[in-house]
Amino acid sequence: MVERTQDKLTQSLMAADGLYHRLVLLVGVTGSGKTAILRDLALQLGTTVINVNLLLSAALLELTAKQRRLHLPELFARLLDNAPTTLVLDNLEILFDKDLQQDPLRLLLSMSRNRTMVASWNGTTTGNKLIYAEIGHPEYRSYENVDALLVNMDGASTLDAAWNNTEVGLS
Repeated sequence: MVERTQDKLTQSLMAADGLYHRLVLLVGVTGSGKTAILRDLALQLGTTVINVNLLLSAALLELTAKQRRLHLPELFARLLDNAPTTLVLDNLEILFDKDLQQDPLRLLLSMSRNRTMVASWNGTTTGNKLIYAEIGHPEYRSYENVDALLVNMDGASTLDAAWNNTEVGLS
């Protein structure tokens, strides 16, 4: 299963080059093995995995709560400017912090306009929905018809024609 997921991730990464948003999300629940797959991909690409939580928390440390909300997108973009053209991102939980009042998917999509990005997503997909956390959780998010390529930990991807008879992310 891991090998199939790695293959789909590599295929999705190549397909992303021609898209408006060059974002590939590796979707799975916590502990499903996303980090190991991202490390293998980074090794294959000759780059490293960027720990978003670590990177952003250090940058936000000196700011007030209001400044954090206002400046997070700008700080995130600036921190990624020095990174390679293909980014491999893991540990995105900070982007979902309700106090930061951000839309994590929109932030990732905006960053993927000028570079290809692969990011882990702690959640699930159901039909054409991308879900983060569970209903009732303060960080719960649900997105429909995501304009990104999705690869599930079971190896299913939006590149598959049978993805619930829709081409999520390819519209």
